[in-house]
Parts: sequence; C-alpha cells; structure tokens
Amino acid sequence: MITVESLTRRYAGLTAVDDISFTALPGRVTGFLGPNGAGKSTTLRAVVGLTVPTSGTATINGERFADLPNPGLEVGVLLDASAQHAGRTGREILTIAADTMGLPRRRVDEMLERVSLTPDEARRRVRHYSLGMRQRLGIGTALLGEPRVLVLDEPANGLDPAGIRWMRDLLTGFAAEGGTVLLSSHLLHEIEVVADDLVVIGNGAIVASGSKEELLAAAGTIVRSTSARDLAHALEQAGIPCTLAGDGSVRTDVDPARVGSVALAAGIALTELRSAEGAGLEDMFLSLTADTQREGAAA
Repeated sequence: MITVESLTRRYAGLTAVDDISFTALPGRVTGFLGPNGAGKSTTLRAVVGLTVPTSGTATINGERFADLPNPGLEVGVLLDASAQHAGRTGREILTIAADTMGLPRRRVDEMLERVSLTPDEARRRVRHYSLGMRQRLGIGTALLGEPRVLVLDEPANGLDPAGIRWMRDLLTGFAAEGGTVLLSSHLLHEIEVVADDLVVIGNGAIVASGSKEELLAAAGTIVRSTSARDLAHALEQAGIPCTLAGDGSVRTDVDPARVGSVALAAGIALTELRSAEGAGLEDMFLSLTADTQREGAAA
C-alpha cells in the first residue's frame, strides 16, 4: 500500500502541501483529485522520492521509495510522459529500463505488445511520437518490472476514446489482481468510472477522502436561484453553512426541504433544488473545491 502521513512541503513563501495524510490500499484504484495548483503533483513526487518532504512521510509498503533496493520491481511510475528521451526509440527506452532493473530483454517485446505499440512504432524515435503513444510507452515502462504498485499522473492525456478505454481496463484489471493504483487525473468522468476510493485536495490540504460511494452519497444539496448570492446570504443568516460554487450553484449539506423553506421565507425564487446524491463526481468535486479553483466564482 501507499501511506502518506502528515506530509508537508514548503518552498520559499509557499506551502505546497500542508500536513496531509491518506492511504491507497491494495486491490483498489485510488483517485487523487484537486484543482490546478492544489498540491497533487507535489504529493506524487514526494511518494516516488523526487521531492523531499519538509516534514512527514510518504512510504510504499512501509519503505521510502529511496530505500527500495530495485524500485522498478515494486513501484511503476508515470508522472510525465513527455519527459522521455526524445532521441531514443521506444524499444531503446524499454531496453535501457529492463537492463537497469536486471530484467530479461524478452520483457521489452512483452511490454510493447501489452501497450499496443507496433514494431514500426517501437523503432521510431520518441520525438516523432504523439502524446498518446508516449503515454503508452510510459505505461509500458511502469509495468516492465511487474510491480504491485502504480503511481500515475494524468496517464490518459492524449489518448483517444479507444486508448482511454484500454487504460481503464488495464487499471481495473491491475487492481483486481491485488495491485495498488494511485491515479491523478483531471478527467473526472474517467476517475468516476475507474476509482474505488477518492482523495480530494485543495490548497494543499485534504478536503475529503473515502470510498467513492460514501463521498458521492454525502454530497448534500444543490440549489440554484435567480440570485445565487442573495440565496447564499439567506442560508447563512438562517445558520446554514453553504458554498457558492464556480458553476453558479449553491451547495450545502442540509436537506433540500430546509433549503426550500429558507428560500420561501426570504422571497427568493428557485430555479433548481435537488439532492446532490447521484449527481456525479463533477458536482461533488466542484462543491468540495469551490474556494480553491482558479476559474469561476468563490464564496
């Protein structure tokens, strides 16, 4: 499993990650979500030893990544598909990785077939690869050592619909065989389809974590009116905490009937009033991160 405990990372004048803790469990896909600049990439870099925490720990099966004797055999990592050497061929990149891990070179052909890179594509230099092909090559490198843990940052970027479906099946199959997947993505629909657990981060702090079903069921109430700010003010005056989300809706944890009563008493016309349960991951995400998003209004 992956365990993050009280992880903090500070730079000069900036706290990128602030005392966060969560666990990614074996046999499950954990979706790691947050707006741009929320601290996702910093956290993933800390997990795989590329960023040293200011305090706290990030471990894989109880060990720091830097202490693993041959990390590629235990953890598959893809943080930036475009970071591969542009002057080498796909086959050369996999061959160097196999040699570094002490693996037989037959693994190279096995991985090329698994990620659907043809012999012709494997002979091309990476500078001539599309982003989707680089993603496939990066996944092949991550899986080369048959690890039981995967750490992936935006692995579906650049993939076409068939490629996204392939990625989804690969990850769910990996988890079904007992593997641990920590997956960051801005493609909320894909996360909703593939993830078992969710960790949501905003402004460097965890704002929600738990199983996907638990978090979606606790999403609260979504309400819209002709004047969202007046509605939010009326709810606050009635002692009901709420958030004015970036999409113009007002989100609150209380039941719809109470929200409707407050709006009626305040003489505010509602254009939508419904439970957020079943509304989907996008609604939940916007509600939890409304005050941390770069785009849209914040309360």
